[in-house]
Amino acid sequence: MTKKNSILRLISLSFFLFCVFFQMDAQENLKYQKPPKEILDLVDVPRAPWVLIDNKGEQMVLLYRDSYKTLAELSEKELRLGGLRINPKTNIGSRTTYYKNLKVKNVNDKDAKQVAGLPENSRLANFNWSPDQTKLAFTNTVEKGVELWILNIINAKVEKISDAKLNANMGNPIRWFKDGNALLVKFLPTKREDLINTDEAVPDGPTVTVSSGKKAQNRTYQDLLKNSNDENNFELLAGSELFKVNIDGAKTKWKDIAMYRSVSFSPDGNYVLVSTVHRPFSYIVPYYRFPTKTNIYKNNGDFVKTINEVPLTEVLPKGFMSVRKGKRSLSWRNDKAATLVWTVALDEGDPEKKVDFRDEVFQLDAPFSGNAKSILKTKNRFAGIEWGNEKVAIAYDYWWNNRNTKTYVFNPSDAKQKPNIIFDRNYQDRYSDPGDFITKKNKYNKNILDLEKANAFLLGDGFTKDGQFPFVDKINLKTKKTKRLYQSEYKNKVEDLRKAIDIKKGKILVRIEAATEYPNYYFRNIKKKNSLQQITNFENPFKSIQNVHKEVIKYKRDDGLELSGTLYLPIGYDMEKKEKMPMLLWAYPTEFKDKNSASQSTKNSNEFTYPYYGSLIYWVTRGYVVLDDASFPIVGEGEEEPNDSFRKQLVADAKAAIDAVDKLGYIDRNRVACGGHSYGAFMVANLLSTLTPFGFQSEERNYWEAPGIYNTMSPFMHAEKMKTPLLLIHGQADNNSGTYPLQSERYFNALKGLGATARLVMLPKESHGYRAKESILHLLWEQDQWLEKYVKNK
Repeated sequence: MTKKNSILRLISLSFFLFCVFFQMDAQENLKYQKPPKEILDLVDVPRAPWVLIDNKGEQMVLLYRDSYKTLAELSEKELRLGGLRINPKTNIGSRTTYYKNLKVKNVNDKDAKQVAGLPENSRLANFNWSPDQTKLAFTNTVEKGVELWILNIINAKVEKISDAKLNANMGNPIRWFKDGNALLVKFLPTKREDLINTDEAVPDGPTVTVSSGKKAQNRTYQDLLKNSNDENNFELLAGSELFKVNIDGAKTKWKDIAMYRSVSFSPDGNYVLVSTVHRPFSYIVPYYRFPTKTNIYKNNGDFVKTINEVPLTEVLPKGFMSVRKGKRSLSWRNDKAATLVWTVALDEGDPEKKVDFRDEVFQLDAPFSGNAKSILKTKNRFAGIEWGNEKVAIAYDYWWNNRNTKTYVFNPSDAKQKPNIIFDRNYQDRYSDPGDFITKKNKYNKNILDLEKANAFLLGDGFTKDGQFPFVDKINLKTKKTKRLYQSEYKNKVEDLRKAIDIKKGKILVRIEAATEYPNYYFRNIKKKNSLQQITNFENPFKSIQNVHKEVIKYKRDDGLELSGTLYLPIGYDMEKKEKMPMLLWAYPTEFKDKNSASQSTKNSNEFTYPYYGSLIYWVTRGYVVLDDASFPIVGEGEEEPNDSFRKQLVADAKAAIDAVDKLGYIDRNRVACGGHSYGAFMVANLLSTLTPFGFQSEERNYWEAPGIYNTMSPFMHAEKMKTPLLLIHGQADNNSGTYPLQSERYFNALKGLGATARLVMLPKESHGYRAKESILHLLWEQDQWLEKYVKNK
């Protein structure tokens, strides 16, 4: 592969490196364009609804939305404060995904029922089931605020419960009380000061940030606070009052104004865990690392106890496995009425310290007046617990540096009883993945392990070297022995085991799809052969590409590592004539610590062919061979880190992919384009700005510890070698910590200064993932224009 045949797209952070001859000087006054009809017909299609299903498997709620936002929506007022993006006029996240219509459907009915009473121009979000799942609370955003609505599932009618005064600036503002007759809701303060117009405000002094001499190697976060005016606006926008709102709309104040970060009821509903954000704020980390206080209240609002206070966290030890000192991960124990659980680092949060156990887990029962009880120590960093009963729980830990994860069965009532490690594996080893434990709802309506004496149950994806065969297993938690209860045997479809409705009766919610069959939901009874009940009937909206040839190909890198990719041939391609066609290669590099995991394939040619704006599948309609999701492993075993040989392995991965398709006789290897999204774009161009010195993607070392690695991997440092034209596309509002829009601008300036031919397209209002229909259509037009002129007709 030559430089002339490569492209890069960092979609929305986005670099689209189109390395071909493309002449352009200065600025170009260009309006938004649309791609050819063949592509446009695949973009502008109605999408199937999102499906919510109750725990009994009886009722479904279908949520409908447009595939894209409009540029007008993205252009609404937006404030970027403390890592949040807020619409200060409506008081909800400015990038919120909205739904516009609701339907309900009994699983035994043929058709869904239209919900009555929905507001005009609905913008629905923040859906919350009631405890008995007969109702669904949600928000509706109008011109000047956010309203509270409730859907009655049985009669398929909605009712507005409050005016547009909710505060959804810090996430979902709704929590149900246990009885299902009232909700705890965040409202705007009755009296709130006006926001400061930071564009017009006259500063009263400089902004000063101080380093105390402690190392604070943070990511290059975006949307941070920058000055005292930002601090003022953040505090105003984050401030809420908590009200108890009855389902008839009556409300009473529950708590005065504060910056409420999270609200969580105990399983029995008698206590509420409330976390609030406090000053001092920071200009170098997001709001979730600001000081936080966590209090326990009774459900009537009476104060019980302050359970945790966390200071401003600007400084952490180096490394991806570093954590702060003190209590972390406070949560309620699902199988108990009101028991709090948390973890504390035994290595002081420093992964460099050598200890036998990294974390210790504690619990404290209501009324929270005694001493906390230690119930578990984990060898790696604690990652969560699934509760069963008084004597059985399952815990997880993980360690990024060696990709290890352990699964413990332990007795939460007896800390002296040694935990039983039932799984100890590399979490990137998909072939050995035992699956996820099946849970059920208990009397508190919380998920707990579905146990049968000493046995539990697992749902697994079932990836193997021979293909994908999802399964249901029964495992004895004492002996670790497993028994397979069900294994999917489809050869031309994919069966995804989504959820166990009742594992004792064998009832599983599954989703079945094929390359040309749109995914639909079914109930399968694994105790009865061929027992399937279809409960949705969504049609394929992409029929123009339903007959495209699709297969997973496997091939080897020059060091013997097995790779794979999903190959698509152009519509109408004659496989006997084997005309040499142009090729598009799409990939995303992944770092591994062992070759065994790196060589595994999780691709399935029976998956539904679903084009989306970030893929190149559209171009099968334009005469291109597409190798999608090609394996690009970067392996570093033992003491070697993957990035130590990043460039060498990238070249080997790309060469192996192109050689494999060329060997099949389908392509003209002199007309090949290679692209990727986000880190996939980094893969193509190795673009790294020196403005992200404290690690990138899975690189833990900073610039000063490994300058050779950073410099070698950075095309910015080798811009003088770029002799072929470049097209860069980037969202102007990209908020990803590693992909500042400035990087594209600086790289373009470097290329221009060195006399390279380059084109820079900055998409207004777009972030790391594109949302506006106008932007996406223009993106596809840019790609098609270039590919047609400089690849296909080179």
